[in-house]
Amino acid sequence: MKRPFNYAFRMLLSKLKPNAKYLDPNVPLSRIASPKNYMNYLVDVGNRKGMRILEVGSREVTKKSNARARFAEAEYVGFDYYAGANVDVVGDAHKLSQYFPKQKFDIIYTSACFEHFAMPWIVATEIAKLLRVGGTVFVATHFSFSSHERPWHFFQFSDMALRVLFSPAIGIECIEAGMSNPILGRFSSLADKDLRFVRVSQLYCGSEFLGRKTREVPDFSWSDIDIQQVVGHTKYPIPTTVNT
Repeated sequence: MKRPFNYAFRMLLSKLKPNAKYLDPNVPLSRIASPKNYMNYLVDVGNRKGMRILEVGSREVTKKSNARARFAEAEYVGFDYYAGANVDVVGDAHKLSQYFPKQKFDIIYTSACFEHFAMPWIVATEIAKLLRVGGTVFVATHFSFSSHERPWHFFQFSDMALRVLFSPAIGIECIEAGMSNPILGRFSSLADKDLRFVRVSQLYCGSEFLGRKTREVPDFSWSDIDIQQVVGHTKYPIPTTVNT
C-alpha cells in the first residue's frame, strides 16, 4: 500500500541531523541553567539547614515532583494557583509577596509557568521582593512550543526577554541566560502558499534565566524605568535597506 505524502515527509524530517547551520550564533545555549542541569545547581546551592526554597508553580501536572525530597535539608515551600499534590500555599503569583509577609527566601524558582502568567513583569517584581539579597532566582519557560493550557497561554520568551524581566533595575544580576533544545521546523501545507514547507531555523524549545539578587529596590515601578536600564548596553540592529 502506498504511504501518504505526510508520512514520507515525516520520515524525511526524522533523518535530518541538526547542526550549527540551524542555530543562531548570537543565541547562547543554556549550560548551568539547562533543563537537565538547573535542578542539580539549585540543590547544590540550597539543600542545607536554614535555607528557604520557594517553587512557584509546584503542583504535579505532567509527572511526580521530587523537589521536596531533593531539598530535604532545607525548608521547601510549594506555591501554585491550584491546590494539588506538592502544593503548600495556593494563590496568585501576581500577588506573591502578600502570601509571605515579612518573609524572605534563599532560592525562588519556577519551571514552565511564566508563559501562563498574564502579567509576567509583575510576577518578576514579586519574586524580587521575596528574594533575600544574595539569593538565587531561576526561571525556565518556552521560546518556541506547542499551544497548551489555553486560554491561559499568554507569552513566549527569548533569553533577552528574561534578562529584561530580571534586570539590575530590580536588583538582579544575571549568572546565565540562554536557550535550550533546538528545534527543526517547517511551515505546513496549511500555511500561506509562499511559505508552505519552508524550513524554519533558529528555533529553540526553552529559554532559561539564572540570577542572583544584589540589592533591594524599594517601591520599584516599571513605569519609572528608562529602557536602557533593562536592555543594558545592547542596541536595536540597524535596519537593512531592501534593494528594489
